[in-house]
Amino acid sequence: MDETRLAQIGIIVTERKAVSELNGLLSVYGEYIIGRMGLPLKERGVSVISLVVDAPADVINTLTGRLGNLSGVAAKTLFAKADGNKPR
Repeated sequence: MDETRLAQIGIIVTERKAVSELNGLLSVYGEYIIGRMGLPLKERGVSVISLVVDAPADVINTLTGRLGNLSGVAAKTLFAKADGNKPR
């Protein structure tokens, strides 16, 4: 089994029509998502989603890339500095 990394993926959705495809994509990667928080900012016409994931780095990078390729969606990843698989 590949070593996993802990990461936070920040997502900003500016086009409502992207939400269905975005949710489908998150469902595909659901086994890696350990937390999700969404904030709809209706007055600005955007939604902000924060994901916490525990997955191999290549899976996290692929998910972030696929999210960022959706029209009206921006996504960036922040990896934890500490290796969550090793005791401190």
